[in-house]
Amino acid sequence: MENSFQIQPVGVINKKAGNIYLEIRPDYNKALSGLETFSHIMVLYWLHENDAPDKRSVLQVYPRKNRANPLSGVFATHSPLRPNPIAVTICQIMKIENNIIQIKDIDAFDQSPIIDIKCYLPEKMNTSSIRLPKWAETKAK
Repeated sequence: MENSFQIQPVGVINKKAGNIYLEIRPDYNKALSGLETFSHIMVLYWLHENDAPDKRSVLQVYPRKNRANPLSGVFATHSPLRPNPIAVTICQIMKIENNIIQIKDIDAFDQSPIIDIKCYLPEKMNTSSIRLPKWAETKAK
């Protein structure tokens, strides 16, 4: 098994004055072709503010930072504390102009490096077979 590999950012998340947009590096402009025909995308980004050895070594957390929830492995949560601090969020596209994708919202910090973007295909998800633990069935308060 490969011990390590490199990921190069394709852009950065910008959150300024109530606007949220993905600024894609100009050398990836051709990769955006056809994206305007989709309403949603999946954005994979690096949790750069959680990239530290002590945070990467955390293997169990209380989901939603709530000690009433069972202690769980980070792979069973959306915790930003992970061996590889990678996040994925489904985002609604508001508009695309050149290498700028304006989105409605994202649970990321300003200047988070974008690893990749994928078009969102909901039919790939068979929702009839989804199973969730009790702590995930209700919205966080």
